[in-house]
Amino acid sequence: MTAAVILPLTDRPRPAEQPPAKRPASSPLARARAARGWSQLQVIRSLALLADHWGWPIASENSLKVQLSRWENGANEPNPIYQVLLCAVLRATPAELGFGGASRPAAPLPGEDVASLADRVQALETLVIQLSARLGSVTA
Repeated sequence: MTAAVILPLTDRPRPAEQPPAKRPASSPLARARAARGWSQLQVIRSLALLADHWGWPIASENSLKVQLSRWENGANEPNPIYQVLLCAVLRATPAELGFGGASRPAAPLPGEDVASLADRVQALETLVIQLSARLGSVTA
C-alpha cells in the first residue's frame, strides 16, 4: 500500500488565471464614456476641473467614484448639476447620456440666469477642448 502524498497549498498546481472579462457598457452614460476611451477616473477628474472652473461645489473624487458607478449601472440618476457637468465633459446631450425626465421641468442651476447661460454655452467648447488636452497630458 502506498501512502498518499499531501502537498502544501503553495505547491498545488494552480488553474490558469484569466483576466476578468470586461463587461460591456450597460448604460448610455457608460457607453459614452467608453466611446471616448476614458476611464472613470478621467471622467471624475474632468468633472472636478469643470466644476471648479464654474465655481460649483461638488463631491470629492472618492464620492464621485461611487456616484459615477451607480449612475452608470442605473442605480441612480445624477441630479441636474451633475447632468450638466457630464453633458459638457462628455460632449453629449442629456438624451444621449440616458438622462430621463424630458417631461419634468429643468431645475435651476446655482446662480444661473438666461443671460449667463448664453455666455457659458459659447465658452463651453473651448473649455472642453482645454480639459481634453489636460487629460491627455495627464494620461500620457
